Amino acid sequence: MASAAQWIEGARLRTLPAALAPVAVGTGAAAGIDGADVLTALLCAGVALALQVGVNYANDYSDGVRGTDDVRAGPLRLVGSGAATPGAVRSAAFAAFAVAGIFGLAICWRSGAWWLLAVGAVCVLAAWGYTGGRSPYGYRGLGEVAVFTFFGLVATLGTTYVQALTISLASVAGAVGVGLLACALLMANNIRDIPTDTTSGKRTLAVRLGDPRARATYTWFLVIAFAMVVVAATQHPWALLALATVPWALVLVRRVRGGATGRDLIVVLRDTGLLELGYGVLLGLGLLL
Repeated sequence: MASAAQWIEGARLRTLPAALAPVAVGTGAAAGIDGADVLTALLCAGVALALQVGVNYANDYSDGVRGTDDVRAGPLRLVGSGAATPGAVRSAAFAAFAVAGIFGLAICWRSGAWWLLAVGAVCVLAAWGYTGGRSPYGYRGLGEVAVFTFFGLVATLGTTYVQALTISLASVAGAVGVGLLACALLMANNIRDIPTDTTSGKRTLAVRLGDPRARATYTWFLVIAFAMVVVAATQHPWALLALATVPWALVLVRRVRGGATGRDLIVVLRDTGLLELGYGVLLGLGLLL
């Protein structure tokens, strides 16, 4: 039976900034159009965090039962390591999705936008289908598309909408920016796993591109994300605060383009998540100001 520490590690806390960054940007954008609501923002954060944990456990379960995680250099996988049974990890994923659903119901009640329940259902299905089901799209190189859509556009614009009941150019630019940083986070993870994913038949975008082009793509994700800050600044000049994270991004680019592999990429993965959080907080603050 897995210990509490192992369950926490299995939740992959390094990925949680990807859940909070779009909420910060979306709330800042809502404040920029005089629509921010603190309680609704906290509920949005709850949905995002619960979905992220659910995704992580769902991936652990699906990759584990397929044997994809039998050999890996990354963090502990509960099923692949044998620390927890597949059924227990699957139940943990469903529990996390249920928590997200409860928070989502509260958001719909406060905003009156009950049609968002359908969006939430699609989010859960996408979370499970990444590595689960008969034809997981994460095994066909579509992971970045889903991450950009759900942890970028949907999370950011949804956060703005449920507070202000509208969206703005700045919120769209911020959604694209945090979505691309979330893609960079996934790309760093998948560059690390190219050798094992190739062997197991998991055709991630990194595997399809090959190591050199995957590293170049990571760089472009960051470059375009910062270009979106300039776009947001056309409406809210204080959005340029997010450019304070550029030096941090340059360090990460040098590591990735310098050929970091294995456990060195785990550090890149962690720091890319923190970069996304810093970017999101500063951009959100800029939009609020």
